[in-house]
Amino acid sequence: MRLSSETINKIQSLRTKGRSVPEISRICKVSKSTALRHANKVEILPDYYQRWMERRNSSKIISKRNWDIAIKEANSLIDSINIKDWILIVASLYWAEGSKKDLSFSNTDPRMVKVFVSVLRNIFDIKEEDFKISLRIYEDLNKNHCLKYWSNVVGIKLDKKTTINILKGFKKGKLQYGMCRIRIKKGGLLLKKIFSVINKINDLCPRSSTDRTMHS
Repeated sequence: MRLSSETINKIQSLRTKGRSVPEISRICKVSKSTALRHANKVEILPDYYQRWMERRNSSKIISKRNWDIAIKEANSLIDSINIKDWILIVASLYWAEGSKKDLSFSNTDPRMVKVFVSVLRNIFDIKEEDFKISLRIYEDLNKNHCLKYWSNVVGIKLDKKTTINILKGFKKGKLQYGMCRIRIKKGGLLLKKIFSVINKINDLCPRSSTDRTMHS
């Protein structure tokens, strides 16, 4: 939807008075991305600049404080992880991102890929030679850089023999190093174990009040 000149002028006027993007978005009833696009290069008037800087710094302080609180609470909730926890974690990851046909897991997030490979290697005793890794990258990405990056993530040396599927177009968002796909040779039994864990999680999931009423 194209904005009216009146709305654009209002966005820019609010920005000159030091209004933040979320504030402009709310006042003008536009998305934050739209507010940012029209306010991005607008200079804030001197009379409002100091107030804008103070509020900006205040937001950073509040954000850092909330992160410190979140990290502290997370550490108190999870002070250690046992084998059962790791199995539940990898089953949940696979539930979201895994294939139903064969034991295959794909993602662009190196943390997810690292956890998945680590659990399969250390908990399920999958050998390095049983991992079959391939990449999907856009045509403007450097193959060697991507191979080196994912080699460090999975702890397995990837080289020119590694299968790389080239996608037409240019990198987008988190696809700076493409997508890594992990397949396990003869992983049928492990796949069944993972889906059995997923089914067990689903069975143990607390029922809603409606479900409890229906089964009472």
